[in-house]
Amino acid sequence: MSDVSADTVASALEALRAQVPLVQSLTNIVSANFLTNVLLAAGASNAHIDNVHEAAGFAAIAGGVLVNLGTPDDATAAAFRVAAEAAQSAGTPWVLDPVGVGGLPWRSEIAVDLLQFHPTAIRGNASEIIALAGLGGDTRGVDSASDSIDAVPAALALLKYTDAVSASGPVDYVVGRDRDGVVVGVKISGGSALLPRVTSTGCSLGGLVAAYLAVAQTPLEGLVAAHTHVAVASEIAEANSTGPGSFAVAYLDALYAVDADTVRARARVESFELPAGVQN
Repeated sequence: MSDVSADTVASALEALRAQVPLVQSLTNIVSANFLTNVLLAAGASNAHIDNVHEAAGFAAIAGGVLVNLGTPDDATAAAFRVAAEAAQSAGTPWVLDPVGVGGLPWRSEIAVDLLQFHPTAIRGNASEIIALAGLGGDTRGVDSASDSIDAVPAALALLKYTDAVSASGPVDYVVGRDRDGVVVGVKISGGSALLPRVTSTGCSLGGLVAAYLAVAQTPLEGLVAAHTHVAVASEIAEANSTGPGSFAVAYLDALYAVDADTVRARARVESFELPAGVQN
């Protein structure tokens, strides 16, 4: 069982605020502005460097890198590849967010190609994780048609390419190796039903994962910390909003206001039992 807990997340949040990691985001045109605001509110910073001439050089000096497949074209696809390769070579943690994979063949090919550069973490909805692992699944654009618990076998299969994987949904499921190298599962409950009513909340989570990977003890802990920060902040935001518009503003405020004590009081982080036969 995992020893990742609310205290682990609280420590990661304190490290994030102390270090203010710089994230390089190669993300889609829909999410760039909101993602930047999310990172600034949470305690990190962002540089949207997604051209092929600068992507590799910046990936080598960034604290963390996000590669988000939301709106790829030939130029950004080339930048994804050089950034991922440079991040791997430099030891920069990087996140693969396989938006729309499974439903769209070209971007699915891009995602599979990027796996050779060993993303530090993979973050997606359940359908994207299932599709990326080659287990099928019904992906509707960027929406998930699968429950997050259903993606756990696929997430475990992807550990051959990465250190930690998360499948988001009403409950978020994360698998990865703990500090002793043992494969464990962690689930994060809570959050808000208004999150999917505001564009780019999922994509900005990918950016937040990249920020936490820069400061956390393990990729597993970074993934759990990012998901927990979002879950706690979105619950607070929902209580202070009347709909998606006010929620978007309240969410940024809540990301900023959440501190270590808030995490310890409100986070719902617990281990879950992995399927039999998982190899460590």
